[in-house]
Amino acid sequence: MIVFKDVSKIYHMGDEVVKALDHANIHIRQGEFVSIIGPSGSGKSTLMNIVGCLDTADEGEYFLDGLSIKKYSEKSLAMIRNRKIGFIFQNFNLIMTMTAEENVELPLIYQGLPLSERRERVKEALELVDLYPRRKHTPNQMSGGQQQRVAIARAVASKPSLFLADEPTGNLDQATGKQIMDIFRKMHEQGNTIVLITHDEHVAQQADRSIKIMDGKVYDESIEAEKAALEEEAKEESAAEVVNEETKEETKPEQKPEQVEETRQSRKEEASR
Repeated sequence: MIVFKDVSKIYHMGDEVVKALDHANIHIRQGEFVSIIGPSGSGKSTLMNIVGCLDTADEGEYFLDGLSIKKYSEKSLAMIRNRKIGFIFQNFNLIMTMTAEENVELPLIYQGLPLSERRERVKEALELVDLYPRRKHTPNQMSGGQQQRVAIARAVASKPSLFLADEPTGNLDQATGKQIMDIFRKMHEQGNTIVLITHDEHVAQQADRSIKIMDGKVYDESIEAEKAALEEEAKEESAAEVVNEETKEETKPEQKPEQVEETRQSRKEEASR
């Protein structure tokens, strides 16, 4: 679903050249729950922006659902962000003057969905995060955890193929953060693909697997495991070829002295032609 091939992002700060991403290789499959973990300044935000089609790579290629992002126009990228990717941000990004259900419904209006379908999706999404009874409340009438649940419901309502969560528990206490992670696990059990960006090792460990990033360098255990498996397979094939050659030599019938002489004579005649 998500494939990075030697992706780099370069920033020029005066005379200094900074590689926020340095030849990153990533492979995330459909239906996986993956965390991307690294400290502040490691390149997490740059990586997230490229995955979310908010930015583009300077080098290498990014494939989403098998197609290179390079092939998309700005208009097409905007459509992907609206329909294919569900964003969940650390700061919730809710509109304070709107109720919970209005915040959840807003992206669906931009998608041009009819009123009946919008209402059905809003109800389903708010029920998933246990906030339907508070659908008429505005964000300032809710706790931080409840606001994050509204933000998750907003992403869910669009029915994207990918959920991209940027430090979703960063502004929450431990107990509330656990509630949010429980929702992500529930979403994953329903077959959703989730990529979670975090600096918190405890949060990262709750995903199926983790991709680590440090100083723009990415370590994806999945790719490393694939490389190791291919290398092992090549070694086994090479060993099998050696055994086959040895077996052939062992099974050759012994030649009699006159046959050996005939063979030598035949080779000499071929060489003199």
